[in-house]
Amino acid sequence: MKQKVFLFDGSAFCYRAFYAISHLSNSKGEPTNAVYGFYTMLRKIMDTEKPDYCAICFDRKEETHRKAKFAEYKAHRKPMPDDLVVQIPRIKELCKALNLPIFEKPGYEADDLLGTLAKKIASEERDVFIVTGDKDLFQLVNEKIKIYSFFKDKATIYDIEAVKKKYDGIAPLQITEMLGLMGDASDNIPGVPGIGEKTAISLINEFGSIENLYANIELLKHSSRKTKLVENREMAFLSKDLATVDCEVPIEIKKEDLLYRSGNIEQLKSLFYELEFKRLLSDLEVVKQVKKEENRKYYLVTEEKIFFELIEKLNKQKKISFDTETNNKNPLLADLVGLSFSFKEKEAYYISVKHSCIKTTEGINLDIAIKHLKPILENEQILKIGQNIKYDMLVLEKYGVKVQGVFFDTMVAAYLINPLKLNQNLDDIALSYLNLQKITYSSLVGTGKKQKTLDEINISEVSEYACEDADTVFRLEPLLKKELEKNNLISLFLSIEMPLVSVLEKMEANGVYIDKKMLKKLSIAAEEKQNVLTESIYEKAGEEFNINSTKQLGRILFDKLQLPVVRKTKTGYSTDVSVLEKLAEQHDFPKDILEYREVAKLRSTYLDALPELINPKTGMVHSSFNQTVTATGRLSSSSPNMQNIPIKTEMGRQVRKAFVPRAENRLLMAADYSQIELRLLAHFSADEKLCEAFLDDKDIHQFTATLLYDVPAENITYEMRRVAKVINFSIIYGKTAYGLSQELGLSVQEAKSFIDEYFSRYKKIKPCLEALVEGAKEKGYVTTLFGRRAYVPEINSRNKMRQQFAERAAMNAPFQGSAADLIKKAMIDIQYELDKKKIDALMILQVHDELVFDVAKKDEKSLQTLITQKMENAFSLKVPLKIDVVSGDSWFK
Repeated sequence: MKQKVFLFDGSAFCYRAFYAISHLSNSKGEPTNAVYGFYTMLRKIMDTEKPDYCAICFDRKEETHRKAKFAEYKAHRKPMPDDLVVQIPRIKELCKALNLPIFEKPGYEADDLLGTLAKKIASEERDVFIVTGDKDLFQLVNEKIKIYSFFKDKATIYDIEAVKKKYDGIAPLQITEMLGLMGDASDNIPGVPGIGEKTAISLINEFGSIENLYANIELLKHSSRKTKLVENREMAFLSKDLATVDCEVPIEIKKEDLLYRSGNIEQLKSLFYELEFKRLLSDLEVVKQVKKEENRKYYLVTEEKIFFELIEKLNKQKKISFDTETNNKNPLLADLVGLSFSFKEKEAYYISVKHSCIKTTEGINLDIAIKHLKPILENEQILKIGQNIKYDMLVLEKYGVKVQGVFFDTMVAAYLINPLKLNQNLDDIALSYLNLQKITYSSLVGTGKKQKTLDEINISEVSEYACEDADTVFRLEPLLKKELEKNNLISLFLSIEMPLVSVLEKMEANGVYIDKKMLKKLSIAAEEKQNVLTESIYEKAGEEFNINSTKQLGRILFDKLQLPVVRKTKTGYSTDVSVLEKLAEQHDFPKDILEYREVAKLRSTYLDALPELINPKTGMVHSSFNQTVTATGRLSSSSPNMQNIPIKTEMGRQVRKAFVPRAENRLLMAADYSQIELRLLAHFSADEKLCEAFLDDKDIHQFTATLLYDVPAENITYEMRRVAKVINFSIIYGKTAYGLSQELGLSVQEAKSFIDEYFSRYKKIKPCLEALVEGAKEKGYVTTLFGRRAYVPEINSRNKMRQQFAERAAMNAPFQGSAADLIKKAMIDIQYELDKKKIDALMILQVHDELVFDVAKKDEKSLQTLITQKMENAFSLKVPLKIDVVSGDSWFK
């Protein structure tokens, strides 16, 4: 069986990969789409074809010998995109990690190197496949060399017959003859003007070569064609020369150097981690074969004697890391399977527990374990370290253990250090800071239908996994602490983020009571509304169709109703919200579609879904509040997402009616920061007029309108105030004149005039925003009042669109991030006072700038006084913080 040699056209591969995947970058803002596409395409071919030898060739930036012959060679070709230029070194780094031999030489193109390599290594024992999309290289095809064209996961192999078929009888050796006549627009090879591909093929089929064509030029009957050829004789021969691949490049080739070898796994892991290719990391086969670290002492505790010896050791510690193992990812539905502890590097203990709710039969009785661990876990003097420790606290609270002395959460610390990273799981953090490839959860329990729970896994395997978790967390703490100190984040971490962990744990445990009857009533009303809209949509469309089908909707909108096409996608017409909103200005049909979508989403996401999320044990809905997700420091929530409940529409606001107190003698109280981001703008800019407006407690939107329209307050209309309100908030978000014009329905020039007028009235705001952008360009980040860093890595991007987006983010992040810090500080202060004063009130929700409480009616005034004091005094600004407080028998207001 013949050996296979695969030679890759690296430069062509780079372009293919770059355009195949768009807008992929890591959390540092480094473009990564070409690297990712390059690897996946290469891997696909290598895994499918399994070559014996391989190499890759790249173009160089120096001028080639062809340029010396013809100055206009490739002159029309656009320069390589900046975002691809910066990825070329990474791609070559990838090739080296894959042990893929790289060939490049000044003065020569990749084509020349491919031709030289192919000619030298091809033999009776070896077939050569050149992976490229360049038609010039068809000239190299012979009995031993073939072209391997790879497009959309489909490979086409061109041998001699396939080339002849593609070019109507033209043999590979005649490709340069054809190109000499027709030229090549992509390389700016001129050829003979007026001679296209069909004519060139016809002439070469008749005469065999350019030389023979000119030797017999008098035989041509077509006079104008004959004239063109005679007048451009030199250009024809030059074009043939330019198109001819140089197969005699002076390079040294040793066959054994091209042997296909497996990649360097450590180098690949390092590169993929830097580029944040998580899936590729997990796909590396060798990565899955985890090697145990040396000198690790991990102990499985199943006997009471060893358990009590461990209890004695734990009681003597000043600092411990711990982790719970359970049979459910939802902490409020999870049963405890075991606990792991570490208080010395590379040493850890796993206590397996046994009780009726789990399948584990070997271990310490649950009641005994809890009885003796509870004093340790509730001892404030023994500091606790964990990864997502809120989960462990929620699990243990079910067993009557209120964890105290919570000192360090590695997930929260890693997030503060790099908030742009998509996740902060322990596997990633360990790889980054300890260069440790941990045992993965999926490798332990499996995936999909075959996935098991931890109480179904061999106890020794669970012990190894759990001990490694506790040990890793213990070892990470000093490293992450040092990084926090280096970035001036330690104060924020210790005074805000870590105390907040316990507050969020309480809030999640409290949960929210939902009125199922109200939701059912609202769902029926929404269904009726949806049916009415469906009939209206069908009537206006003149037919019934699948409203949820983008393709069918596009046909109705643009083919049948002839509405203007706003934007197209790769698969057809775009019918997203922005498109429909634009079309709704001129037709009722898209307006109905928008309303239909809103009602449908409301039903599926909240009205019908919320009852399914009620915890059967508590009777409450327990949303998860996440502090390590957003780039600006804002909390997010999930299962359900409380922050996405629509409030701009009446039907959306109605959902809040279903959020009610948990008992008859209670009510809900909501406290909302008033215009906090504008107050922060006043503080950061120190603009006299803006500060004065807030100090005098004026209606800020009305006040801005008086400045923009130059009329007294009593003459400001509703529409004037609306425009001023939009502009006030647009400025914070760095909205352009075009964006503002779209929102207000103005011309771009009118919108620009409003913005200019705004800055002329509030003179210190523009310099403030510009200073934020300049600071971000210099440092790569902006900071909040409390020192939180919001990174904007693309602010110096050569891609104008990305740079402008980053500039807007730099303008807004200090205000949004500071608002997030302020409400977190208020939450901590309020919870402390609730615990201290024994006020019968529970903090149950946080939605951006709003806090919601479930409070006993007897404590309503006490709570209102408390939250007003703590929220309005969370930080001393140049202008007063102000909140709006309402209470009632539901969250609706």
